[in-house]
Amino acid sequence: MNKNANPAGPSPSELIDARIRELGDWRGAMLARIRALIQQADPQVVEEWKWQVPVWSHGGIICTGEAYKKAVKLTFPKGASLADPARLFNSSLEGKVRRAIDFHEGDAIDEEAFKALVLAAVARNAA
Repeated sequence: MNKNANPAGPSPSELIDARIRELGDWRGAMLARIRALIQQADPQVVEEWKWQVPVWSHGGIICTGEAYKKAVKLTFPKGASLADPARLFNSSLEGKVRRAIDFHEGDAIDEEAFKALVLAAVARNAA
């Protein structure tokens, strides 16, 4: 049982669906695309709803997804310890532990590099 789910309320996946619909613009489409890529990379990923944002976990948090006016931000709490050969991380670079990717309207996603980063986060959680 997901401790973040209210037994009488919506599941975390339903809350993420609602957030995507609520955004209703490019940010919702981007969040939906990112979500699909995370699920493709790790079919065992667990969707959670914490801090009023989507969270994807497997053995620990992989990343969180926040929508702002001009960006969809994916924060990897252990990102500083992950190899990022494609240089996807473009935000929170000064942090000693976390790293983030800010996606802006019209940005393309290097899907293979992104999925590799998700799998690296899963492997880091398992270590």
